[in-house]
Amino acid sequence: MSKINDLYSQIIKNMGVPGLSIPLSAVKFYRKKEPLPDIVTAYIPSGLTLTSCQAVKQASLGDCVCLTKETIGCIAAAITFGLVDENQKEPMLGSRVYTDIMKDQSKNKEKFTPPCPSDFTKGIVYACKAADKPDFALFGSEDSGRYNSVDTAKKAIKDMMSIKPADTDAVFLYSKEFDEMDLEPDVIVLSVRPVELARLIQAYQYITGKRVNSSMGGLRVVNSDLIVRPYLTGQINISTYCLGARLIAQYDADRLGIGMPFKDFQIIAQGMEESRTGFPFHLYPGSDESVKEKI
Repeated sequence: MSKINDLYSQIIKNMGVPGLSIPLSAVKFYRKKEPLPDIVTAYIPSGLTLTSCQAVKQASLGDCVCLTKETIGCIAAAITFGLVDENQKEPMLGSRVYTDIMKDQSKNKEKFTPPCPSDFTKGIVYACKAADKPDFALFGSEDSGRYNSVDTAKKAIKDMMSIKPADTDAVFLYSKEFDEMDLEPDVIVLSVRPVELARLIQAYQYITGKRVNSSMGGLRVVNSDLIVRPYLTGQINISTYCLGARLIAQYDADRLGIGMPFKDFQIIAQGMEESRTGFPFHLYPGSDESVKEKI
């Protein structure tokens, strides 16, 4: 059993609700100067691309995924992860999940040119209506875009954390059961209900006394808010899932995300055990609702 699974089992056990399950995904970054193990490259998708939201969800279901510049399906996530330079003026080649949606709704599919990374960085993609770029819309001619102006989009993008310079070779997303190598993750992402989030924060504070601050936006939530922000800051972050997570990866309506460095996952597991009698989670209203739904 992997170390992650041991810690996860410790957390679930001390919640005291039989059958409870919280989706978990582990994330490991491989920068260009680091060797990429063969066992990791074995999980590079063949013949398809996946968004970061899809990959995180697949990892939580037990399917490991290795995202590279060639296999990531979302240009914004490629920027966030440092797989591509944010100012690159050439489109990323090949079919991509996110830009394929644009192409499918475009009035002239044959002449469609996908946006390049710099179009995202400049705010043009997210303010497609204001920028008069109908080909960058996701929902047809009436699409308002994600922001009301290019300036507003640029302001929002400025606060979306990303790895700079773009020196990432691969991002490995794997399940708690993965034990094929002694691998310590950089970040753990949990998909939680509010009642579960409350108990995790209580466990963390029991050990540390520290408050948990949340920085969230409406876009790039999984890749930027839940993975890269904890990776770069070394701090826990909480955020609701974004447009891509909800519509492309189909995250459940009652879930939000918490991302944390692995050290904090270890602290939470310890806190769950030591504070079990002071925070009787099994008595919290709704604590067993997700279990009842499965029966």
